[in-house]
Parts: sequence; structure tokens; C-alpha cells
Amino acid sequence: MSTREATPDPHPQPGHGIPITIDRKPYKAPKSPMTGAELRALADPPIGPDRDLYLEVPGRGQDPIIQDNQSVDLKEGMHFYSAPKTINPGE
Repeated sequence: MSTREATPDPHPQPGHGIPITIDRKPYKAPKSPMTGAELRALADPPIGPDRDLYLEVPGRGQDPIIQDNQSVDLKEGMHFYSAPKTINPGE
């Protein structure tokens, strides 16, 4: 029995899913593209309306917010995260 790791398929077959990460948890996206609302629903638990969804972009650039009606062409290894819509800095 071999213990070598399988090389990720850059073009997953339909039904196999596209490996992505949302809030540090791995998921298999069933299709591409997906809307922000579909990505929110894919997370477990689903991301509520009180949080924004962002696409993590490598480097120093600003991470773009993903709107519910925005279509995202998914690629293996993409990372998304949620953050509160309103941040209360305290008193």
C-alpha cells in the first residue's frame, strides 16, 4: 500500500467538488461559479446576514467583499472568511 499523497486535480470532474476554505474549514464547492449567497449557505453553520464574506487575496492588497448576488469563479484552494458587518470598537 502506498502512502504517497495524491496530486490535486486542477480540473475536478463535475460532482467531485472544488476544494475551498470558508472560515478555516474545508468545503467542496459543488460548482463554479457560485454566488456569495450560495457560498454563505455552503458554510456550516451558514453565514448569517450580520456578517460580511471576503475573499482572501495573497499579498498586501485589500481583500474584496463578496456580495450575495456576486458570482465568483471558484478555483481550488481559494480562501474565504466572514467578519461582523459592524465592528464596535468599545467605549
